[in-house]
Amino acid sequence: MATNTSDAVGAQGSVSSGFEPVREAFVQNFVSRHEVGGACCVYLRGEKVVDLWGGIRNTATGERWERDTMVGMHSATKGLAAMAMAIAHSRGWLDYEAPVCGYWPEFAQQGKKGITVRQLLAHQAGLFAINEPVDRSTLADLDRLSVVLARQAPAWPPGTRQAYHALTLGFYEGELLRRVDPRHRSLGQFFQDEIAGPLGEDVYIRLPEDIPIARLAVLAPPGTFRMLTGFPFRVLLEMMNPRSNIHRALVKNPGTAVYQDKERVYARNLEVPSGGGVGTARAIAHAYGVFATDGHDLGLSPGTLRLLAAPAVPPTHGFHDECMKSDNVQFSLGFMKSTPQWPFGGTSSFGSPGAGGSLGFADPEAGIGYGYVTSQMGTSLTGDPRDVALRDALYAVLGAYSAPLAVGP
Repeated sequence: MATNTSDAVGAQGSVSSGFEPVREAFVQNFVSRHEVGGACCVYLRGEKVVDLWGGIRNTATGERWERDTMVGMHSATKGLAAMAMAIAHSRGWLDYEAPVCGYWPEFAQQGKKGITVRQLLAHQAGLFAINEPVDRSTLADLDRLSVVLARQAPAWPPGTRQAYHALTLGFYEGELLRRVDPRHRSLGQFFQDEIAGPLGEDVYIRLPEDIPIARLAVLAPPGTFRMLTGFPFRVLLEMMNPRSNIHRALVKNPGTAVYQDKERVYARNLEVPSGGGVGTARAIAHAYGVFATDGHDLGLSPGTLRLLAAPAVPPTHGFHDECMKSDNVQFSLGFMKSTPQWPFGGTSSFGSPGAGGSLGFADPEAGIGYGYVTSQMGTSLTGDPRDVALRDALYAVLGAYSAPLAVGP
């Protein structure tokens, strides 16, 4: 049985019996972990057991976070894009071990002939930056963008190193999907037709013009003090250095500003599949919940799901990331994998976090689909304290039961 909640900090929604500790952690986020507005949702073996939202969606106006409020999720979008690629794999259109140029012949330029789909999706292609100028008009013209992407030379021999393809990954995925989809849809349209639409959920890789501003939360960046004290000093120096790999991947040409407008609400009708997603925690959790179970609702094959749950395959020089200068992250088939340094769920879990704190993931071992989003960006690089508190409460609940939980409505 689900219990409803509403309290002084504006937390609303419901949790199934036994999941009250997750609600308590959600409320405590507002009390002691600097939460301003956000939402959390959990699906367990196909049933929604947590659906919470609350706080402020816009600090300038004081407008409340409502049940259908959507927010930008930055790189948590990468998980949505990887879902689209997984559906293409399930339908036999795409082989993860095949060369990319087998589907996209022009991609073979500049020494990229041997790059496999797996290597590209694992951030091992050396294509984390774009040398030619790329602006919003280029991104809006997918034919023109594909020519630019095909001409890019890898930074080192592909398959040898990992480097976070902060924005470029989604552009390459989008063109690859256009090539293999019999209808040649963009990644955003494919996602809407094949994932968001069938699930009946509010989440977009390309935000339509007709979504009213009243439904969107405004992302508030960390204050200067929190920026200076929250991020490792080495990371700040790398981000500010225009020649560094992470600056070139994340800040420069086109940079994340390309998919946000002046009000920090995401740009309309522009596809940035590595960062421009907008949606609810409920939508994220629902989609990952399908991936965490049998995949039937989205037509996923057992073989595809087994590959997503499998360990990441390292490049020849190991998982040290040449953009983030860290050994904390591993990528596989477009998703981030759970690691001891950046854990979420079990060893077979896969998902994607977003800058500022958002996270979505599937835990096939537990049958969990999880989504958390926020309007107040944090600074943690290996799990936001608000998200960690919610996940700790969730898995404590799961671990407290020796018998299967009743997860009815």
